[in-house]
Amino acid sequence: MTKKETIGLIGFGRFGKTLYRLLKDDFDILIFDPNKSASKDFSVSAATDVAEVFTKCKTIFYAVPISAFEHIVTSHKKYFDNHLLIDVLSVKVHPYKVLSKVLKKSTSRALLTHPMFGPDSSKGGFVGLPIVMDKSTATKKEYAFWKKTFRSKGLRIVEMSADEHDRVAANSQGTTHFVGRLLERMNFCKTQIDTNGAKKLQEVMDLTVNDTWELFSNLQTFNPHTKEMRINLGKAYGELYNLLLPKRISKDYVVFGIQGGKGSFNEQALTVYTKEHNIKNYKVRYLYTTEKVLSELRKGNIDYGQFAIENSVGGMVSESIHAMAKYTFSIVDEFSIKIAHFLMMSKEVRQSSVKTIMAHPQVLKQCRSTLEKKYSGYSLQSGKGKLIDTAEAARALANNKLPKSVAILGPKILSELYNLEIIAENLQDDTTNNTSFLVVKR
Repeated sequence: MTKKETIGLIGFGRFGKTLYRLLKDDFDILIFDPNKSASKDFSVSAATDVAEVFTKCKTIFYAVPISAFEHIVTSHKKYFDNHLLIDVLSVKVHPYKVLSKVLKKSTSRALLTHPMFGPDSSKGGFVGLPIVMDKSTATKKEYAFWKKTFRSKGLRIVEMSADEHDRVAANSQGTTHFVGRLLERMNFCKTQIDTNGAKKLQEVMDLTVNDTWELFSNLQTFNPHTKEMRINLGKAYGELYNLLLPKRISKDYVVFGIQGGKGSFNEQALTVYTKEHNIKNYKVRYLYTTEKVLSELRKGNIDYGQFAIENSVGGMVSESIHAMAKYTFSIVDEFSIKIAHFLMMSKEVRQSSVKTIMAHPQVLKQCRSTLEKKYSGYSLQSGKGKLIDTAEAARALANNKLPKSVAILGPKILSELYNLEIIAENLQDDTTNNTSFLVVKR
Protein backbone atom coordinates (compact mmCIF):
# COMPACT_ATOMS: atom_id res chain seq x y z
CA MET A 1 0.00 0.00 0.00
CA THR A 2 1.42 3.37 -1.04
CA LYS A 3 2.23 5.58 1.89
CA LYS A 4 0.33 8.85 1.88
CA GLU A 5 2.21 12.11 1.62
CA THR A 6 2.09 14.20 4.78
CA ILE A 7 1.06 17.79 4.26
CA GLY A 8 0.90 20.59 6.81
CA LEU A 9 -2.17 22.63 7.68
CA ILE A 10 -1.59 25.81 9.65
CA GLY A 11 -4.85 27.09 11.08
CA PHE A 12 -7.71 24.85 12.15
CA GLY A 13 -10.64 27.25 12.31
CA ARG A 14 -13.92 26.86 10.41
CA PHE A 15 -12.26 26.78 7.01
CA GLY A 16 -9.24 24.80 8.19
CA LYS A 17 -11.64 22.04 9.20
CA THR A 18 -13.34 22.26 5.78
CA LEU A 19 -9.98 21.93 4.03
CA TYR A 20 -9.13 18.96 6.24
CA ARG A 21 -12.40 17.31 5.26
CA LEU A 22 -11.55 17.88 1.57
CA LEU A 23 -8.05 16.37 1.69
CA LYS A 24 -7.98 13.85 4.55
CA ASP A 25 -8.69 10.79 2.37
CA ASP A 26 -5.67 11.42 0.13
CA PHE A 27 -3.08 12.80 2.55
CA ASP A 28 -1.85 12.46 6.08
CA ILE A 29 -2.41 15.94 7.50
CA LEU A 30 -0.36 17.46 10.30
CA ILE A 31 -2.27 20.25 12.01
CA PHE A 32 -0.87 23.27 13.80
CA ASP A 33 -3.03 25.91 15.45
CA PRO A 34 -1.82 28.12 18.34
CA ASN A 35 -5.28 27.60 19.83
CA LYS A 36 -4.75 24.06 21.10
CA SER A 37 -8.49 23.61 21.75
CA ALA A 38 -9.26 24.03 18.00
CA SER A 39 -8.56 20.33 17.37
CA LYS A 40 -9.59 18.79 20.70
CA ASP A 41 -12.83 17.31 19.33
CA PHE A 42 -11.15 15.90 16.19
CA SER A 43 -9.05 12.78 15.73
CA VAL A 44 -6.24 14.57 13.95
CA SER A 45 -2.49 14.60 14.13
CA ALA A 46 -1.48 17.86 15.78
CA ALA A 47 2.06 19.24 15.85
CA THR A 48 3.50 20.43 19.16
CA ASP A 49 4.99 23.48 17.47
CA VAL A 50 5.16 25.02 14.01
CA ALA A 51 8.76 23.90 13.46
CA GLU A 52 7.55 20.28 13.49
CA VAL A 53 5.22 21.02 10.57
CA PHE A 54 8.05 22.33 8.39
CA THR A 55 10.32 19.46 9.38
CA LYS A 56 7.82 16.74 8.47
CA CYS A 57 5.97 18.38 5.53
CA LYS A 58 7.12 19.82 2.22
CA THR A 59 3.69 21.24 1.34
CA ILE A 60 2.09 23.66 3.78
CA PHE A 61 -1.44 25.06 3.56
CA TYR A 62 -2.19 28.35 5.33
CA ALA A 63 -5.81 28.58 6.51
CA VAL A 64 -5.38 31.64 8.72
CA PRO A 65 -7.23 34.99 8.99
CA ILE A 66 -6.41 37.42 6.19
CA SER A 67 -5.36 40.10 8.65
CA ALA A 68 -2.92 37.71 10.39
CA PHE A 69 -1.43 36.19 7.24
CA GLU A 70 1.55 38.53 6.78
CA HIS A 71 2.62 38.33 10.41
CA ILE A 72 2.30 34.53 10.52
CA VAL A 73 4.10 33.84 7.23
CA THR A 74 6.89 36.29 8.08
CA SER A 75 7.41 34.62 11.46
CA HIS A 76 7.82 31.25 9.67
CA LYS A 77 10.46 32.52 7.24
CA LYS A 78 13.29 30.89 9.18
CA TYR A 79 11.74 27.45 8.57
CA PHE A 80 11.43 27.74 4.78
CA ASP A 81 13.55 25.17 2.97
CA ASN A 82 12.33 24.08 -0.43
CA HIS A 83 8.68 24.12 0.75
CA LEU A 84 5.54 24.74 -1.29
CA LEU A 85 3.30 27.25 0.51
CA ILE A 86 -0.37 27.21 -0.50
CA ASP A 87 -2.70 29.90 0.75
CA VAL A 88 -6.50 29.63 0.73
CA LEU A 89 -7.30 33.27 1.48
CA SER A 90 -10.43 34.89 0.08
CA VAL A 91 -8.31 37.69 -1.39
CA LYS A 92 -5.36 37.09 -3.67
CA VAL A 93 -3.34 40.27 -4.29
CA HIS A 94 -2.51 40.55 -0.59
CA PRO A 95 -1.03 37.02 -0.19
CA TYR A 96 0.71 37.39 -3.55
CA LYS A 97 2.52 40.51 -2.33
CA VAL A 98 3.30 39.02 1.08
CA LEU A 99 4.67 35.76 -0.33
CA SER A 100 6.63 37.55 -3.07
CA LYS A 101 8.37 39.61 -0.40
CA VAL A 102 8.94 36.81 2.11
CA LEU A 103 10.09 34.22 -0.45
CA LYS A 104 12.51 36.53 -2.23
CA LYS A 105 15.85 34.68 -2.62
CA SER A 106 14.21 31.60 -1.07
CA THR A 107 14.12 28.05 -2.39
CA SER A 108 10.47 27.80 -1.31
CA ARG A 109 7.60 28.59 -3.63
CA ALA A 110 4.01 29.86 -3.50
CA LEU A 111 0.76 28.57 -4.98
CA LEU A 112 -2.28 30.84 -4.66
CA THR A 113 -5.74 29.33 -4.32
CA HIS A 114 -9.19 30.44 -3.28
CA PRO A 115 -11.74 27.69 -2.64
CA MET A 116 -14.96 29.52 -3.54
CA PHE A 117 -16.95 27.76 -0.84
CA GLY A 118 -17.12 27.61 2.92
CA PRO A 119 -18.15 25.34 5.79
CA ASP A 120 -21.85 25.92 5.12
CA SER A 121 -21.92 25.76 1.31
CA SER A 122 -19.86 22.55 1.24
CA LYS A 123 -21.97 20.58 3.71
CA GLY A 124 -23.51 18.60 0.85
CA GLY A 125 -20.14 17.74 -0.66
CA PHE A 126 -17.54 19.38 -2.89
CA VAL A 127 -18.58 18.21 -6.36
CA GLY A 128 -19.08 21.14 -8.72
CA LEU A 129 -17.76 23.78 -6.33
CA PRO A 130 -15.20 26.21 -7.83
CA ILE A 131 -11.63 26.80 -6.72
CA VAL A 132 -9.50 29.60 -8.14
CA MET A 133 -5.84 28.81 -8.83
CA ASP A 134 -2.88 31.05 -9.66
CA LYS A 135 0.41 29.21 -10.28
CA SER A 136 2.45 32.11 -8.89
CA THR A 137 6.00 30.71 -8.26
CA ALA A 138 5.09 27.01 -7.97
CA THR A 139 6.76 24.65 -10.44
CA LYS A 140 4.77 23.32 -13.37
CA LYS A 141 4.84 19.88 -11.79
CA GLU A 142 3.51 21.17 -8.45
CA TYR A 143 0.83 23.19 -10.12
CA ALA A 144 -0.28 20.25 -12.28
CA PHE A 145 -0.33 17.95 -9.24
CA TRP A 146 -2.63 20.15 -7.16
CA LYS A 147 -4.79 20.98 -10.13
CA LYS A 148 -5.28 17.24 -10.67
CA THR A 149 -5.86 16.67 -6.94
CA PHE A 150 -8.54 19.34 -6.65
CA ARG A 151 -10.22 18.12 -9.81
CA SER A 152 -10.26 14.56 -8.42
CA LYS A 153 -12.30 15.86 -5.48
CA GLY A 154 -14.91 17.13 -7.91
CA LEU A 155 -13.88 20.78 -7.73
CA ARG A 156 -14.22 23.02 -10.76
CA ILE A 157 -10.87 24.67 -11.52
CA VAL A 158 -10.90 28.40 -12.38
CA GLU A 159 -7.49 29.71 -13.42
CA MET A 160 -6.92 33.45 -13.10
CA SER A 161 -4.34 35.92 -11.86
CA ALA A 162 -4.42 37.36 -8.34
CA ASP A 163 -5.47 40.80 -9.57
CA GLU A 164 -8.16 39.45 -11.88
CA HIS A 165 -9.49 37.35 -9.01
CA ASP A 166 -9.78 40.36 -6.71
CA ARG A 167 -11.49 42.45 -9.38
CA VAL A 168 -14.06 39.74 -10.01
CA ALA A 169 -14.44 38.81 -6.33
CA ALA A 170 -15.09 42.42 -5.31
CA ASN A 171 -18.22 42.48 -7.45
CA SER A 172 -19.20 38.89 -6.65
CA GLN A 173 -18.23 37.67 -3.22
CA GLY A 174 -17.67 41.18 -1.86
CA THR A 175 -21.11 42.37 -2.92
CA THR A 176 -22.79 39.20 -1.65
CA HIS A 177 -21.24 39.49 1.81
CA PHE A 178 -21.96 43.21 1.99
CA VAL A 179 -25.61 42.73 1.04
CA GLY A 180 -25.91 39.85 3.50
CA ARG A 181 -24.64 42.06 6.32
CA LEU A 182 -26.96 44.87 5.22
CA LEU A 183 -29.93 42.51 5.45
CA GLU A 184 -28.83 41.54 8.94
CA ARG A 185 -28.57 45.20 9.97
CA MET A 186 -32.13 45.90 8.80
CA ASN A 187 -33.39 42.84 10.71
CA PHE A 188 -34.51 41.05 7.54
CA CYS A 189 -36.42 37.99 8.69
CA LYS A 190 -38.68 35.19 7.47
CA THR A 191 -42.41 35.79 7.07
CA GLN A 192 -45.45 33.66 6.25
CA ILE A 193 -45.71 35.15 2.78
CA ASP A 194 -42.09 34.88 1.61
CA THR A 195 -41.61 34.49 -2.14
CA ASN A 196 -38.77 32.40 -3.55
CA GLY A 197 -36.81 35.61 -4.00
CA ALA A 198 -37.23 36.51 -0.33
CA LYS A 199 -36.14 33.01 0.67
CA LYS A 200 -33.01 33.37 -1.47
CA LEU A 201 -32.18 36.65 0.26
CA GLN A 202 -32.63 34.92 3.60
CA GLU A 203 -30.19 32.24 2.46
CA VAL A 204 -27.67 34.90 1.43
CA MET A 205 -27.94 36.57 4.83
CA ASP A 206 -27.68 33.30 6.75
CA LEU A 207 -24.62 32.16 4.78
CA THR A 208 -22.74 35.43 5.22
CA VAL A 209 -23.51 36.18 8.87
CA ASN A 210 -22.41 32.65 9.83
CA ASP A 211 -18.89 33.74 8.95
CA THR A 212 -17.01 35.83 11.48
CA TRP A 213 -17.03 39.61 11.42
CA GLU A 214 -13.23 39.35 11.03
CA LEU A 215 -13.64 37.48 7.75
CA PHE A 216 -16.21 39.98 6.47
CA SER A 217 -14.06 42.95 7.45
CA ASN A 218 -10.96 41.41 5.87
CA LEU A 219 -12.81 40.62 2.64
CA GLN A 220 -13.82 44.25 2.40
CA THR A 221 -10.54 45.87 3.41
CA PHE A 222 -7.79 43.61 2.04
CA ASN A 223 -9.22 43.40 -1.47
CA PRO A 224 -8.05 46.59 -3.25
CA HIS A 225 -11.20 46.66 -5.41
CA THR A 226 -13.99 46.33 -2.82
CA LYS A 227 -13.90 50.00 -1.85
CA GLU A 228 -14.91 50.93 -5.40
CA MET A 229 -17.63 48.27 -5.22
CA ARG A 230 -19.06 49.80 -2.02
CA ILE A 231 -18.97 53.29 -3.53
CA ASN A 232 -20.79 52.07 -6.63
CA LEU A 233 -23.29 50.18 -4.50
CA GLY A 234 -24.02 53.31 -2.47
CA LYS A 235 -24.31 55.42 -5.61
CA ALA A 236 -26.69 52.91 -7.22
CA TYR A 237 -28.77 52.80 -4.04
CA GLY A 238 -29.04 56.60 -3.97
CA GLU A 239 -30.02 56.79 -7.64
CA LEU A 240 -32.61 54.03 -7.31
CA TYR A 241 -34.00 55.54 -4.10
CA ASN A 242 -34.42 58.93 -5.74
CA LEU A 243 -36.06 57.44 -8.84
CA LEU A 244 -38.90 56.23 -6.62
CA LEU A 245 -39.54 59.72 -5.26
CA PRO A 246 -41.61 62.31 -7.14
CA LYS A 247 -39.65 65.02 -8.92
CA ARG A 248 -42.20 67.46 -7.55
CA ILE A 249 -44.63 66.85 -4.72
CA SER A 250 -47.30 68.88 -6.50
CA LYS A 251 -47.58 70.09 -10.07
CA ASP A 252 -49.34 73.24 -8.82
CA TYR A 253 -46.77 74.57 -6.36
CA VAL A 254 -43.24 74.14 -5.01
CA VAL A 255 -42.75 72.91 -1.44
CA PHE A 256 -39.94 74.51 0.55
CA GLY A 257 -38.87 73.14 3.91
CA ILE A 258 -37.06 75.71 6.04
CA GLN A 259 -34.92 75.57 9.13
CA GLY A 260 -37.06 78.06 11.08
CA GLY A 261 -40.64 78.55 12.14
CA LYS A 262 -43.18 81.20 11.19
CA GLY A 263 -41.63 84.64 11.56
CA SER A 264 -38.06 83.33 11.56
CA PHE A 265 -35.14 84.78 9.67
CA ASN A 266 -35.34 81.66 7.52
CA GLU A 267 -38.84 82.65 6.47
CA GLN A 268 -37.64 86.18 5.72
CA ALA A 269 -34.80 84.72 3.66
CA LEU A 270 -37.22 82.52 1.73
CA THR A 271 -39.38 85.54 0.94
CA VAL A 272 -36.32 87.29 -0.49
CA TYR A 273 -35.29 84.22 -2.47
CA THR A 274 -38.67 83.49 -4.02
CA LYS A 275 -39.16 87.13 -4.95
CA GLU A 276 -35.75 87.36 -6.62
CA HIS A 277 -36.44 84.16 -8.59
CA ASN A 278 -40.03 85.03 -9.38
CA ILE A 279 -41.39 81.93 -7.63
CA LYS A 280 -45.02 82.68 -6.86
CA ASN A 281 -46.71 79.35 -6.34
CA TYR A 282 -45.06 77.78 -3.33
CA LYS A 283 -45.82 76.45 0.12
CA VAL A 284 -43.68 76.49 3.23
CA ARG A 285 -43.12 73.72 5.72
CA TYR A 286 -41.66 74.99 8.99
CA LEU A 287 -39.14 72.34 10.07
CA TYR A 288 -37.21 74.30 12.73
CA THR A 289 -33.86 72.48 12.42
CA THR A 290 -31.44 71.81 9.57
CA GLU A 291 -31.44 68.13 10.55
CA LYS A 292 -35.20 67.98 9.95
CA VAL A 293 -34.90 69.90 6.67
CA LEU A 294 -32.35 67.47 5.24
CA SER A 295 -34.20 64.46 6.60
CA GLU A 296 -37.47 65.53 4.97
CA LEU A 297 -35.64 66.34 1.74
CA ARG A 298 -34.17 62.84 1.66
CA LYS A 299 -37.58 61.29 2.31
CA GLY A 300 -39.05 63.24 -0.59
CA ASN A 301 -41.48 65.19 1.62
CA ILE A 302 -40.25 68.56 0.36
CA ASP A 303 -38.96 69.75 -3.02
CA TYR A 304 -36.28 72.10 -1.71
CA GLY A 305 -34.68 72.78 1.65
CA GLN A 306 -33.34 76.04 3.03
CA PHE A 307 -31.15 76.69 6.07
CA ALA A 308 -28.58 79.16 7.41
CA ILE A 309 -24.92 78.20 7.13
CA GLU A 310 -22.86 81.23 8.18
CA ASN A 311 -23.10 84.66 9.76
CA SER A 312 -20.64 87.50 9.29
CA VAL A 313 -20.35 87.92 13.07
CA GLY A 314 -21.27 84.56 14.59
CA GLY A 315 -19.43 82.44 12.03
CA MET A 316 -20.54 78.98 10.88
CA VAL A 317 -23.92 77.69 12.04
CA SER A 318 -22.88 74.60 14.02
CA GLU A 319 -26.30 73.00 13.82
CA SER A 320 -26.20 73.10 10.02
CA ILE A 321 -22.62 71.87 9.76
CA HIS A 322 -23.38 68.77 11.83
CA ALA A 323 -26.55 68.03 9.85
CA MET A 324 -24.83 68.51 6.49
CA ALA A 325 -22.27 65.87 7.43
CA LYS A 326 -25.03 63.24 7.61
CA TYR A 327 -26.81 63.77 4.29
CA THR A 328 -26.12 63.96 0.56
CA PHE A 329 -27.70 66.80 -1.39
CA SER A 330 -27.10 69.30 -4.19
CA ILE A 331 -26.74 73.04 -3.66
CA VAL A 332 -29.17 75.06 -5.76
CA ASP A 333 -28.22 78.53 -4.55
CA GLU A 334 -26.44 80.49 -1.84
CA PHE A 335 -27.52 84.00 -0.81
CA SER A 336 -27.46 86.30 2.20
CA ILE A 337 -29.70 88.81 3.97
CA LYS A 338 -29.06 91.45 6.62
CA ILE A 339 -30.08 90.44 10.14
CA ALA A 340 -31.28 92.66 13.01
CA HIS A 341 -32.11 91.32 16.49
CA PHE A 342 -34.82 92.62 18.79
CA LEU A 343 -35.39 91.71 22.43
CA MET A 344 -39.04 91.17 23.33
CA MET A 345 -41.08 89.90 26.25
CA SER A 346 -44.62 89.04 27.22
CA LYS A 347 -46.86 92.08 27.76
CA GLU A 348 -48.22 90.39 30.86
CA VAL A 349 -45.09 91.00 32.96
CA ARG A 350 -42.75 93.81 33.89
CA GLN A 351 -39.26 93.94 32.49
CA SER A 352 -37.85 93.54 35.97
CA SER A 353 -39.35 90.03 36.02
CA VAL A 354 -37.32 88.89 33.03
CA LYS A 355 -34.45 86.60 34.07
CA THR A 356 -33.65 84.65 30.89
CA ILE A 357 -32.97 85.54 27.26
CA MET A 358 -33.73 82.72 24.85
CA ALA A 359 -32.58 82.46 21.22
CA HIS A 360 -30.93 80.17 18.69
CA PRO A 361 -27.22 79.59 19.59
CA GLN A 362 -26.20 81.47 16.45
CA VAL A 363 -28.28 84.50 17.49
CA LEU A 364 -26.55 84.55 20.88
CA LYS A 365 -23.17 84.49 19.10
CA GLN A 366 -24.13 87.47 16.96
CA CYS A 367 -25.08 89.50 20.03
CA ARG A 368 -22.48 88.22 22.49
CA SER A 369 -20.62 91.47 23.26
CA THR A 370 -23.79 93.59 23.44
CA LEU A 371 -25.48 91.12 25.79
CA GLU A 372 -22.42 91.01 28.05
CA LYS A 373 -22.47 94.80 28.35
CA LYS A 374 -26.21 95.42 28.72
CA TYR A 375 -27.66 92.17 30.05
CA SER A 376 -24.86 90.53 32.04
CA GLY A 377 -27.26 89.55 34.81
CA TYR A 378 -29.50 87.51 32.51
CA SER A 379 -29.27 83.80 31.82
CA LEU A 380 -28.70 83.07 28.12
CA GLN A 381 -30.37 79.90 26.84
CA SER A 382 -31.15 78.01 23.67
CA GLY A 383 -34.13 75.70 23.50
CA LYS A 384 -34.08 71.98 22.81
CA GLY A 385 -35.65 70.25 19.81
CA LYS A 386 -37.94 72.59 17.88
CA LEU A 387 -37.41 75.28 20.53
CA ILE A 388 -33.87 75.79 19.25
CA ASP A 389 -35.61 77.95 16.64
CA THR A 390 -36.15 81.47 17.99
CA ALA A 391 -39.50 81.86 16.22
CA GLU A 392 -40.79 78.64 17.76
CA ALA A 393 -39.60 79.79 21.18
CA ALA A 394 -41.57 83.03 20.69
CA ARG A 395 -44.69 81.03 19.85
CA ALA A 396 -44.17 78.86 22.91
CA LEU A 397 -43.89 81.97 25.12
CA ALA A 398 -47.13 83.39 23.68
CA ASN A 399 -48.89 80.04 24.32
CA ASN A 400 -47.72 79.88 27.95
CA LYS A 401 -45.36 76.96 27.24
CA LEU A 402 -42.39 78.94 28.51
CA PRO A 403 -42.12 80.90 31.78
CA LYS A 404 -43.10 84.56 31.53
CA SER A 405 -39.66 85.41 32.90
CA VAL A 406 -38.21 84.49 29.46
CA ALA A 407 -37.46 87.15 26.86
CA ILE A 408 -37.00 86.31 23.19
CA LEU A 409 -34.12 87.63 21.06
CA GLY A 410 -34.89 87.51 17.36
CA PRO A 411 -36.59 89.17 14.35
CA LYS A 412 -38.89 92.12 14.93
CA ILE A 413 -41.86 90.44 13.20
CA LEU A 414 -42.18 88.00 16.12
CA SER A 415 -43.48 90.82 18.30
CA GLU A 416 -46.37 91.35 15.86
CA LEU A 417 -47.10 87.65 15.33
CA TYR A 418 -47.18 86.77 19.02
CA ASN A 419 -48.17 90.05 20.68
CA LEU A 420 -44.83 90.58 22.42
CA GLU A 421 -43.41 93.85 23.68
CA ILE A 422 -40.08 95.05 22.22
CA ILE A 423 -37.74 96.20 24.99
CA ALA A 424 -34.53 96.65 22.94
CA GLU A 425 -33.57 96.70 19.28
CA ASN A 426 -30.53 96.16 17.05
CA LEU A 427 -28.60 94.15 19.62
CA GLN A 428 -26.31 92.56 17.03
CA ASP A 429 -22.64 93.34 17.69
CA ASP A 430 -22.06 94.65 14.15
CA THR A 431 -24.40 96.80 12.08
CA THR A 432 -23.21 94.82 9.05
CA ASN A 433 -24.70 91.53 10.19
CA ASN A 434 -25.34 89.27 7.23
CA THR A 435 -26.40 85.62 7.30
CA SER A 436 -25.84 83.28 4.37
CA PHE A 437 -28.42 80.63 3.46
CA LEU A 438 -28.38 77.58 1.21
CA VAL A 439 -31.22 76.37 -0.96
CA VAL A 440 -30.73 72.64 -1.58
CA LYS A 441 -32.35 69.73 -3.40
CA ARG A 442 -31.87 65.97 -3.53
